[in-house]
Amino acid sequence: MEEAQLMQYLPVLMLGALAVVFSFGMLVMSVVLGQKGKRPPVKDIPYECGMIPVGEGSTRLSLKFYLVAMLFILFDIEVVFLYPWAVIYREMLKESGGAILGAMLSFLGILLVGYLYAVKKRAFDWKS
Repeated sequence: MEEAQLMQYLPVLMLGALAVVFSFGMLVMSVVLGQKGKRPPVKDIPYECGMIPVGEGSTRLSLKFYLVAMLFILFDIEVVFLYPWAVIYREMLKESGGAILGAMLSFLGILLVGYLYAVKKRAFDWKS
């Protein structure tokens, strides 16, 4: 029974392996077969609206920016947990409706407390 279920993932694994082999193969082939042109060094500098690049290419961002990014990822992962629950909710409702609803409400309650804490600590104001 379990082997039959695992065999259903074989095409997905084959497709993933083919994608990895194809992408690395294209990279290797472009290096091997690519032409090495003779270009002046000015052609290899980044072009930014006609301005000659001066200084560093990347600026330092505030630590709050990264905090907001991590909070976004955290709340984005919440949706990953909510979607399967919503899909099987109707089936699980027949067996133990109160338990599954209570579990999800407690999960959302913990996330709400975390969100309110982040708002109180002004974690979402990364520009200030």
